[in-house]
Amino acid sequence: MKFLIVGLGNPGSEYTNTRHNIGFKVLDALVDASNTSFRAERLGDIAQYRVKNKQLILLKPTTFMNLSGKAVNYWLQKEKIPVDRLLVITDDLSLPTASLRLKGKGSDGGHNGLKSIQETLGSSNYPRLRFGIGRNFFPGKQVEYVLGQWQKIEEDIVNEKIATATSCVHSFCLQGLASTMNSYNNK
Repeated sequence: MKFLIVGLGNPGSEYTNTRHNIGFKVLDALVDASNTSFRAERLGDIAQYRVKNKQLILLKPTTFMNLSGKAVNYWLQKEKIPVDRLLVITDDLSLPTASLRLKGKGSDGGHNGLKSIQETLGSSNYPRLRFGIGRNFFPGKQVEYVLGQWQKIEEDIVNEKIATATSCVHSFCLQGLASTMNSYNNK
């Protein structure tokens, strides 16, 4: 059984450690722990590995955030993966820094990557793991904040939660959405 795990972010070294690229950071942690690596493919960087009898296909779209849906749709179709076995990992301003929330569906919440996926798939009914980045910015400074680097004081808790997020991804693939939501939400 195949799963498509998508980390949202922007390609390019200038975005590597930004809040907006937390989806990429979670996928990097999964790859680092699995003895595999990413390779450049159509519309994204891809890595694959197995957890028990499940095949995980990890996708970091190279389309930039606003066109993430194009890459997601392409890889769902190419690998013949149903939407309920898609998991999108994204940053979320509405959640406190380093908090996690797994949902089976929902709005895009103003997030351009989720908006692109929703528009391309024609549905908001796909699982997503939201990684809180907080709202510690002045009015009118949202873009600078989201595209800004993590503060030193945030780094330890963020790295700890990245490890938790990787466990959540494995649980989603092995235990299913409902069980994983019960185990990881509000923790």
